[in-house]
Amino acid sequence: MTVKVRFAPSPTGRIHAGNVRAAIQNWLFAQKHQGVFVLRIDDTDLERSTKENEDLIETDLKWLGLEWGERYNQSKRFDIYQKCADALKADGRLYACYETAEELDRRRKVQQSRGQPPIYDRAALNLTDAEKAAFEAEGRKPHWRFKLEGKRVAWEDLVRGHCEVDTTSMSDPVLIREDGAFLYTLPSVVDDIDMKITHVIRGEDHVANTGTQLEIFEALSALFGGAPLPVFAHMPLLVGADGEGLSKRLGSMSISQMRDDGLEPLAITSHLAKIGTSDALEAAPSLMALVEGQDFGKMGRAPARYDFDDLMRLNAQVLQAMPYDRARPRLEALNADLGELFWDTVKMNLYKFTEVTEWARIIGGDITPKIEDPAFAAKALELLPAEYGRDSWSAWAGAIREATGAKGKALFMPLRQALTGMDHGPDMGALSFLIGRDKIAQRLRGGVA
Repeated sequence: MTVKVRFAPSPTGRIHAGNVRAAIQNWLFAQKHQGVFVLRIDDTDLERSTKENEDLIETDLKWLGLEWGERYNQSKRFDIYQKCADALKADGRLYACYETAEELDRRRKVQQSRGQPPIYDRAALNLTDAEKAAFEAEGRKPHWRFKLEGKRVAWEDLVRGHCEVDTTSMSDPVLIREDGAFLYTLPSVVDDIDMKITHVIRGEDHVANTGTQLEIFEALSALFGGAPLPVFAHMPLLVGADGEGLSKRLGSMSISQMRDDGLEPLAITSHLAKIGTSDALEAAPSLMALVEGQDFGKMGRAPARYDFDDLMRLNAQVLQAMPYDRARPRLEALNADLGELFWDTVKMNLYKFTEVTEWARIIGGDITPKIEDPAFAAKALELLPAEYGRDSWSAWAGAIREATGAKGKALFMPLRQALTGMDHGPDMGALSFLIGRDKIAQRLRGGVA
């Protein structure tokens, strides 16, 4: 059996962290098992779906490195869904209902007032042909519900273990709206069968839907030659760092926004692949390393904590591990390529790649030095070696210590402030060499250099 998984985003908006976590787990699982990752655009909502959002989805996935093996648009498959719907109607599993939204709402309120669960009572099954004709004459169009068998549906979940859903506690789901539009459930099941999806990997908010979908799978299986049921994996949902539901800022942050903000794709994929698992939350050296470590057995049942500070820490780790040859084109694009020593020196202090421009300015541009003790600066200038090389820092600092008696922070902080205008930063040995003797001297004099 060839493993085949799918990611089915809706192009009604940009994909965000919650969407992409499912995409990453599907992609990693497919790669680990030499399978196929399917991108299936859920654009059945023709009014809200846009080509712009569809293109952005593709751009974001490619940027993250999540290439697909097959690609489909559900909007081009309506004839297949209609054929399946007709078969379900003929089999008595899909039936017409004429209640308005207001009538259904009143019915639910009555049920709740009586202490009954607000489940659809299947009144439409008792309609006569004459009653249906009368509704049609009024201008009502039917919506179509799938008739559940009312049983315990069980499956072995790769994350949650043994699962059961009692469909007697559910309303028969609406699969087709009054305007003839297909809702999510029917196209999803039809496509999973027709595309031979072997594993459905998604969030645990779909657990209840799985009982319904498995009944639809079984009802349609005969149309596709006895198609096997897929294996399910329902991942715990994401919560914020405080354990509560994701804040609007984090939950809605799109991948394209993260890219524009300077986050690294490997940091995002590492973060979303590892949160909620027993793995250490560290940046992976590559996507393939994430593939090797993918294992639903590592995934816990508790909600996964999405902490933006953790993401930024991983982003810094990705930059710290980035070799100069990979960073060079990006440095050149920012007019900040001061060589390999520069990159190796400053990358340990970066959280975002674009921050490199500030260190390029500090080294090669104009700064305002911070000099609180002019006498100390004058002595440092007096002791500055005539030739300043790669290894001059230690000897120079030692000479200043002997002359002034300053040690530790009292020695190094004034030098850092005078040479960089900053209170913190990369190693001063390499940084001072990159600044060069002339600029060091000018800055110690208190001039802008």
